[in-house]
Amino acid sequence: MKTSFLNNNIATRTKDELTLKIVQNDVQFLKNIPGIKNAYYSLDTIDNKIFLNYNIEEIHTLLPILNFGGIKGNLWFTFGISDNNWRGLGQTFLAYYQNNNGRHSGKLFFKTPQMNGKKLGFSLSLNKWSSEEPLFFDEGTVQYIYDNNGVAGSIIYAIDRNRSIELGGNFFNEKYFQSTNQELSDPPGPKSFSQNKFLSSFQYYENFLKYNFFYLKGFEWFIRYQNVYNAVDKTKFNSIKFQIKNFIQATHTTNIASRISFAVSTNNNSPFAPFVVDSHVNLRGVGNRIDRGTAQAIINLEIRQTIYHQKNWASQFIIFSDWGSWRNPGGQLSDVFDRSEFRHFVGGGFRVIYQNVFGAVLRIDYGIDIYNSNQRGLVLGLGQYF
Repeated sequence: MKTSFLNNNIATRTKDELTLKIVQNDVQFLKNIPGIKNAYYSLDTIDNKIFLNYNIEEIHTLLPILNFGGIKGNLWFTFGISDNNWRGLGQTFLAYYQNNNGRHSGKLFFKTPQMNGKKLGFSLSLNKWSSEEPLFFDEGTVQYIYDNNGVAGSIIYAIDRNRSIELGGNFFNEKYFQSTNQELSDPPGPKSFSQNKFLSSFQYYENFLKYNFFYLKGFEWFIRYQNVYNAVDKTKFNSIKFQIKNFIQATHTTNIASRISFAVSTNNNSPFAPFVVDSHVNLRGVGNRIDRGTAQAIINLEIRQTIYHQKNWASQFIIFSDWGSWRNPGGQLSDVFDRSEFRHFVGGGFRVIYQNVFGAVLRIDYGIDIYNSNQRGLVLGLGQYF
């Protein structure tokens, strides 16, 4: 950790009147930094002056990325590196490669929360996504080879320690090719096409999480608006997403975690809808992008029960419930609340946690669809699911 970064972010200043609430808030802020495992303060009175010391225990933040998942007919894996406290300045650096059934993807990402001060930061990324994806027509499902290549950036303004706004842009190219592997003898839809697009976004974010080793209390939420301009047909596409995460430490060894997401977009009657049903991000066990919609409601709930906790290592048993519903392209918003559109996966998992590296959580989850027990899958990865 660079002391300049810490001094720039704690609220206490030399010659200030001692206020324990501010000191305690500073300690919690230090605990929330990815490179700090634990923090506490001590006071010493000398010659009618109070000397305040912040004591921190640092941990490593450079971490390998390793994710794996699959169901019948679909396997995917990811490997790379990430650092959530790069150069000891609270910066994020990430680089990874991902393979989806033989299709190659990857990402380079850098984010700094501060540029010569507390308020302004920025992010930059290079993105490549390649996959074989099902698109859904009236005649049936058509498999497409999909490629998305782009460059993105954003400006971040910190309103205070807990709130920020972010303005971003992303220029990308999308390519679709019909796969030779089709269920229909004469599949509908275009054989291939390519489009350049520009995405602009605005996000408001609040973070009131409190870290205590690997336990979490509090909440964080964001609301994000995005506009996509299609340079080929001059059309515009809008979407808005709200997400909140909440964490309760019910007992000394029990963490209850929840995530609620709701999103809605321009309701084009098109197979190229933006919101997906996917094991990677919302429903563990469902598979890779098995459906799409123009609105979605998702509720993820986990009970994380610690069964072993020593100085450097810990393990947890997980019970989870992943529930989601989508509006079909061109449908009504009420579709999201139609029971026939519900997908509900329940299951269990296991976590192995190494506390000397930030985010070093080996995750294994197995989910089963309660409406169709034949639909199930295993998801492995590093880091908690949310």
